[in-house]
Amino acid sequence: MGLMTGTGPLSRDPAGRWNFEPPASGRAVYIEPTPKRIRVVLGGETIADSTHALLLSESGLQPAYYFPPDDVRSNVLEPSDRHTRCPKKGEASYHTLRAGDRVEEAAAWYYPEPLDSAALIRDHIAFYFHRMDHWFEEDTEIFGHAKDIYHRIDVYPSSRHVRVSLDGELLAESQRAMALFESNLPPRWYLPPDDVNARLVPSETTTTCGYKGVASYYNVELENGDVVPDVVWYYTDPFADGLAVKDLLCFFNEHVDLDVDGESQGRPQTYWSRGVKSGDT
Repeated sequence: MGLMTGTGPLSRDPAGRWNFEPPASGRAVYIEPTPKRIRVVLGGETIADSTHALLLSESGLQPAYYFPPDDVRSNVLEPSDRHTRCPKKGEASYHTLRAGDRVEEAAAWYYPEPLDSAALIRDHIAFYFHRMDHWFEEDTEIFGHAKDIYHRIDVYPSSRHVRVSLDGELLAESQRAMALFESNLPPRWYLPPDDVNARLVPSETTTTCGYKGVASYYNVELENGDVVPDVVWYYTDPFADGLAVKDLLCFFNEHVDLDVDGESQGRPQTYWSRGVKSGDT
């Protein structure tokens, strides 16, 4: 989450208020150059390689890289009949990609005549992140989505009394949690496994966070036999931003009753309020 997502300042549901009139909810677009070298690999071939890419952010969506045409291999681009219209950017045309033994239909798009408010991306080419094989910022592979440069993660050890329950049943209790504060998301409380007394049932679900890494999940079996799916997650091999919570257990605030120092935290409404799907980012 960051500038345009979650409860960010230009998201569809900002937590705060500006002292000027911002774009209408969900209508913001912000385009800026990135100093990073960005590469895209498909079918074992590098199809885009640029030190002059643009990072486009828009309300409610993760950022996307747009590449100057000269930094994309023209021999992997084939015409596509697909066209879409964005009220913030204009009409997009598409390319099918053919690289190595891979063919990805309408997997790249560009705006030949963008709206004036998005003129900077004229003819620049963007790719569906999950349909490419690999993405690199400099020589580091990135996962899930392009990174929002306004995204921040802070993790602090906390002696606050954290209590997790559901329907009156105590699931966990700790005064040695790690408190993780991530841009425009509810605080997350990562607990030592010894402080969790819920019956945990391994889940096959995994999700990828572009900042913390691949999360694995547990279901929780309650005393009455009911099973709450994918309500606990953990990172066994986190990226640098998640090292402080390695192997600790976190309950979704959205689906349990969380009290911190005796104060109920309520159940925030987020993307995950409707549950988790494997592969979510």
